Amino acid sequence: MAYYTNNRSPPPLQHPVPTHPAYIPEPPSTPMSPQGYQRYTSTTPAPNYAQPIPNAAHPSHLAPPYPSPSAYQPSPHQQPPQMNPAAPVDFSAWGLDNATAAFGMQLGHSAVAAGQEYVQKNLGGFIPISMLKHHFNVSNSYVIKKLQILIFPWRHKPWSRRVLRIENGQSEWSPPREDINSPDLYIPLMALVTYVLLAALYSGLNSRFHPEILGITASKALAVVLLDFCFVKSGCYVLNISGGLSIQVLDLLAYDGYKFVGVIVTLIAGLLGLGRTLYLAIFVYTFLSTAFFLLRSLRSMVLPDASATAAAVNPSQRSRRITFLFLVAVSQILYMGALVRV
Repeated sequence: MAYYTNNRSPPPLQHPVPTHPAYIPEPPSTPMSPQGYQRYTSTTPAPNYAQPIPNAAHPSHLAPPYPSPSAYQPSPHQQPPQMNPAAPVDFSAWGLDNATAAFGMQLGHSAVAAGQEYVQKNLGGFIPISMLKHHFNVSNSYVIKKLQILIFPWRHKPWSRRVLRIENGQSEWSPPREDINSPDLYIPLMALVTYVLLAALYSGLNSRFHPEILGITASKALAVVLLDFCFVKSGCYVLNISGGLSIQVLDLLAYDGYKFVGVIVTLIAGLLGLGRTLYLAIFVYTFLSTAFFLLRSLRSMVLPDASATAAAVNPSQRSRRITFLFLVAVSQILYMGALVRV
């Protein structure tokens, strides 16, 4: 067998022709949009094919497959948009007329100012806003300690409130943040809301929930508070117990709302399914703790010290006031009994 050899030299190597552009074009500069953003249009650049390299022995003449980092440098004339917070809002971008939008904003400010003036004129004469803020001036430590006193009031001492001296020689009660014995409206309000939600949960677990239960429960709670307030206020009027009207109103509302803490504890015991006997025992305990708390707290209002009042309390008046205090404390079992029935 004869072997034939081919003495012809092999063809020269051909390098592949790059099909990608040798550079990345910069995005064209466009005018600013009304919203403050800069729009860029993506256009496909025309392919720039490199010419074939005739001499393959010098690969250094080839263009680099990727552009250098200097190709990504932005042009100096392109600046990011600057937002001026003090500039007026351009409502035309939202499809609104600037004059109409400005008139609407002015009308809204006028309505808010008129509402504040109405509240200050009508409600401020009966209950000053400063006194209302005074009863909401609480702290986290105050709320925790107050809840402990409401549930375990037996060993708490003293029960007298602190007097704060102001610059012009007058005196006022210290805010709840600084005095643990000062009544507040934060805990009664939160307890009222919690009671309504717990009553709705209790009804839902017993397959009796409907949306109207929230309004019915809130109305019943407010009716109980109003009834208790009217009873205590009427007793203070009959017994000629002195005190500012606004101070007595807010203080009595605060004391009347503290009963919801005991009601919430009783409802939680019912939700846990601890049994009827233990449930009744917890209800009796919360009633006794609430009654004892009111006895000690209202004593400074019903039976003030001789140094704190101008007219001395004679023995007959003192006896009637003590009886009135016990009636207020005993009546809590009726209010709490009506509230726990959800």
